[in-house]
Amino acid sequence: MAKLTDARIAELKKITAQIISGGRGLLAADESNATCGKRFAGIGVENTEENRRQYREFLFTTPHFEKYCGGVILFEETLYQKTAEGVPFAKLLAGKGVVPGIKVDTGPIDLAGSDGEKVTEGLDGLRERFAEYYKAGARFAKWRSVIEIDTTSRPTDQAIEANAEATARYAALAQEAGIVPIVEPEILMDGDHTLDVCDKASHRVLQTFFEKLKLHNVALEGILLKPNMVISGKKCPIQATAEEIAAASVACYQKHVPADVQGVVFLSGGQGEVEATVNLNAINNVKGQKPWVLTFSYGRALQQGALRAWAGKASNKTAMQAVFAHRARMNWLAANGNYTPELENKTAA
Repeated sequence: MAKLTDARIAELKKITAQIISGGRGLLAADESNATCGKRFAGIGVENTEENRRQYREFLFTTPHFEKYCGGVILFEETLYQKTAEGVPFAKLLAGKGVVPGIKVDTGPIDLAGSDGEKVTEGLDGLRERFAEYYKAGARFAKWRSVIEIDTTSRPTDQAIEANAEATARYAALAQEAGIVPIVEPEILMDGDHTLDVCDKASHRVLQTFFEKLKLHNVALEGILLKPNMVISGKKCPIQATAEEIAAASVACYQKHVPADVQGVVFLSGGQGEVEATVNLNAINNVKGQKPWVLTFSYGRALQQGALRAWAGKASNKTAMQAVFAHRARMNWLAANGNYTPELENKTAA
C-alpha cells in the first residue's frame, strides 16, 4: 500500500483525540490467559473463560467508567467475547464512547546475537490480523517492547534498534489498516538502578524509536506513546520523589517527543495503585511546555483493588465496580493535575 492519504491521517487523528479527550486514559485489560491465571490464583479464583469474561464485563459496565477511560486494550479472546446478554464487548464499549483496542504482539523472545536481551515478535501475518481486528471493532492496537536496564551495559544499541525497528513496522501496518498504534517502549523497573540511569536510557530509547517511526512514514498525530516514567528501579536504595520523577520525565519528553504526538499514556510498570496516581499528578503539575495530553494506560494500577473486591463472586459486582470507579477517577483527576491525597481518603471505597 502507498503512503497514508490525508483522509486516513485525519481518521487516525480523530480516533486518537477521542481516546484521550478530557484527560481520559486507557484501561489495559489485555492480560494473556496465563497472566490472568496468575492474578486469579492470588484471589483463589479458577482461571476459566467464563470467569475472565465475567470479570471484564463487570469492569466495562462500571457506571461512569467512560468519563475516566477513553479506551480499553483487549486480549484477542476478549475482543470476541460478549456480555451475559449477548452484546459483543467491542460494541458495548463503542456505545459508551470508549474506543476498543487490541494487543497484537506475541511477546518478547531472546534477541539472537545478544547476551539475553529481548525483542518483541508478532509481525508475521499482522496485516491480515489487523484486517480481522478492524472488522471486529478494534480501532487502536498495542505492541510492547521490553527494554532491560542495568548499571553497566543494558540496554545495548542492538536491543534498542531491534525493538524500535519492529515497533515502527507494526505502527505502519496498524495505520495502513485504519488502526491507531500504541508505541510502547517499556524500560523495566526491575533492578537497583537509580533514576539517573533510567533517565539516560530513556533518552536513548525515545530518540531511536522516533527515528524509526519517521523512517517508516508513521503519522505521529495518529499514534499514542506509552512509555515508562523516568523512575528508580524497585530495588534501588534511593527512591526518587514524585517531583523528581516528574521533572526528569517531562524534560525527557520535551527533548524527544514531537509536538505532533497528541498523547502520552504512561504505563505503571509495577508501581503501586496510589503511587502511579501520585506520580502522574506530579507530571501534570510540572511547569513548562507540554504540548501533549499526559494521561494513563494502567493495568494492575487500575485493577488490583477491583480484583480483590470481586473475588470471583457475581454478588460482589457493586462493590467491585465502586473500587474500580474510584481508582479510575483518581487517575483521571491526576491526568488533569487535580489529584490530592485528601480526595483519595474522602472517596476511597
